[in-house]
Amino acid sequence: MTMTNTAAAAELPAAKSTARRKSNRTAYWLIAPGALWMLLFLVLPIAMILYVSFWTQTTFAIQPILTTKSWTTFFSSDTYLSALWTTVRIWLTVLFATILVGYPAGLFVGLFVKNKTLQTVLLTLCVIPFWTSFLIRVLAWRPMLGKEGAINIVLQWLGITSAPIDALLFSELSVVIGMTQIYCVFMVGPIAFMLGRIDPNIIEAARDLGAGFGRIFRTIILPLSLPGVVVGSIFVSVMVLGEFATSAALSGRKVNLLGNIIVTQVGSLKWAFASVIGVVLTLIIGVVVAGLLRVVNLRKEL
Repeated sequence: MTMTNTAAAAELPAAKSTARRKSNRTAYWLIAPGALWMLLFLVLPIAMILYVSFWTQTTFAIQPILTTKSWTTFFSSDTYLSALWTTVRIWLTVLFATILVGYPAGLFVGLFVKNKTLQTVLLTLCVIPFWTSFLIRVLAWRPMLGKEGAINIVLQWLGITSAPIDALLFSELSVVIGMTQIYCVFMVGPIAFMLGRIDPNIIEAARDLGAGFGRIFRTIILPLSLPGVVVGSIFVSVMVLGEFATSAALSGRKVNLLGNIIVTQVGSLKWAFASVIGVVLTLIIGVVVAGLLRVVNLRKEL
């Protein structure tokens, strides 16, 4: 009997090891398609762009002769560095504006609207503008922001201004307004989702203990909604940093973002220099996303 138990005890670790190997093989096969997709359509294209950025640029072509001339041109030019700073500045402004506008909307939908059907309807209303063309949504701001546009008319009718405000259109302000409206929904959705997961009993217990709304918001609502803010910030950041259409349509080419320079360089067949800017944008986006992911552990929270 003792020998039988000893043999069984000796076989148990081996059986567990075999089962673990089978489980690992199954996991590897499950992630293989996604990993292959990411390799072919994300890693390799980025590596190719980085490689092309070191090619030699001629007048209307590039040659696979490695050089750092395109990189030197970018970092030694005040024009391109100014566009880099403008891109970062508009990104930060739009990110702050989308949080400022999107958080109250997400708070209302996710926490104060109890009916799930009504929540779905309200979130659907936020998505309805995406049923139309992106360009139409951008150009729709022109008659709103122009000298004789709806906003100037309302401001003068209310007596806030005595003359039309020129800075509302074909300026950096118009670009920020357009991007905020277009991308705000990507902030509202994640915030509303996270707030909708809060157990109402937690808030009721805090109220029973004498906590006011301000303290409940600081100690319960804000910390629990932070993952939604981070996810929304990632969505907004990735899209705004790569923007070019909104600035071209609403600034009258006065606001030059890195995305606009890429379009111009590609149109001029200057692939090497366009690749340099593409790599710079990719690095910025990577740093931003990595920084935001350090704020909260999304794998744990979601």
